[in-house]
Amino acid sequence: MKNTTLLLLSLLIVFACQTKQEQTQTVWHDEFDYEGLPDPNKWVYDVGDHGWGNNELQYYTKNDPKNARVENGLLIIEAHQDSTYEKGYSSARLLTRGKASWQYGYIEVKAKLPKGVGTWPAVWMLPEENKYGGWPKSGEIDIMEHVGFDQGTVHGTVHTEAFNHTKGTQKGAQVMVADCSENFHIYAIDWKEDKIDFYLNGEKYHTFENTGNGREEWPFDHAFHLIFNIAVGGNWGGAQGVAPDIWPQRMEIDYVRVYADKPE
Repeated sequence: MKNTTLLLLSLLIVFACQTKQEQTQTVWHDEFDYEGLPDPNKWVYDVGDHGWGNNELQYYTKNDPKNARVENGLLIIEAHQDSTYEKGYSSARLLTRGKASWQYGYIEVKAKLPKGVGTWPAVWMLPEENKYGGWPKSGEIDIMEHVGFDQGTVHGTVHTEAFNHTKGTQKGAQVMVADCSENFHIYAIDWKEDKIDFYLNGEKYHTFENTGNGREEWPFDHAFHLIFNIAVGGNWGGAQGVAPDIWPQRMEIDYVRVYADKPE
């Protein structure tokens, strides 16, 4: 009887370990271990220069390696001063929309950020479908935002109908990353049914909790896709102007990984 009990206990431990391992396995990733344009099976582009709701200056291009390319194991998104575009700048905005989206999970991105007044890089998420209506009703999750006039301050924020920057009610926190433009750091969220935790290099610095007060405050119950971009200028990024002598500027991304659950 004792041996049988020990055997059952051992099997339960093995099963529990296997289950936990399965939960923390990568469900989607791009390691950027290839060369050329971003993988079209994983990434699409937003294109144009209509200001993107923030009076931004850049024209987002498509399939232009000057603005988005993979080389030496890195995804490079690069903003250029370019007089061939009406507003004088080009950049890229890559998305997983239509290719991959997730409801809940641990999402991490290892990145090095651009530098200089007028730069506005972001790693963020929008709904795959506007379940509750247009922005901000269906939600936005900003895993990482940085504006060049406030070098080293990284923001993690959510936007909803109740909590958003047009009302000055957005929910977020800031963390100092003094060398964010010199070295790679890991920006991540752990998104669950009851809260979203924000992480820098594995250390939690902010939590946004599900208040239980409905979709106006918590619309995060449906699938979101991932976005990488560098904006130029705009209402926030250009609040102190755009430096004329810093271009080109790039965001380098070593990898992006999505897990079903936060790795231990």
